[in-house]
Amino acid sequence: EVQLVESGGGLVQAGGSLRLSCAASGFTFDDYAIGWFRQAPGKEREGVSCISLNDGSTVYAPSVAGRFTISKDNAKNTVYLQMTNLGPYETAVYYCAADRAVKSPCRVAAFAVYGSREFENWGQGTLVTVSS
Repeated sequence: EVQLVESGGGLVQAGGSLRLSCAASGFTFDDYAIGWFRQAPGKEREGVSCISLNDGSTVYAPSVAGRFTISKDNAKNTVYLQMTNLGPYETAVYYCAADRAVKSPCRVAAFAVYGSREFENWGQGTLVTVSS
C-alpha cells in the first residue's frame, strides 16, 4: 500500500523559508514520480512541483520557479520541497502525491493546473501559514 506522510509545515513570516518532507513507503521508490501540491481555502488545488524519481527530472509551476527546489533522498525514500521567499498568498495545505513514473505524471501540460489529475496516491497534507 502506497503511503505518503508530509511534515515540515508551520508558521513563517513573509520572506521566510520552510522545508517540507514527504516520506514514502509501500512502493519501489525509483519507479514513481512525486508531486507537491497546495490548496488554499476556497481555491482549487494547485500543482507546485514534481520530480520523476527514476531520472530525477523536475518540473516547477511558474509561480514558484527560482524560489522552490524539489529534491530526493533515495536512502530515506523521502522527497523534499525547499521553499524560500514565501508570501502570505502561499498560505495553504501542502500535499505530496505519488504515481508511477511510466505514466509521466510530471510531464502533463500546465502542471500547475492539471497536475493533480495525474496522481492517485495522496498524503494527508501539512499546513503552511505565511504571516505578513
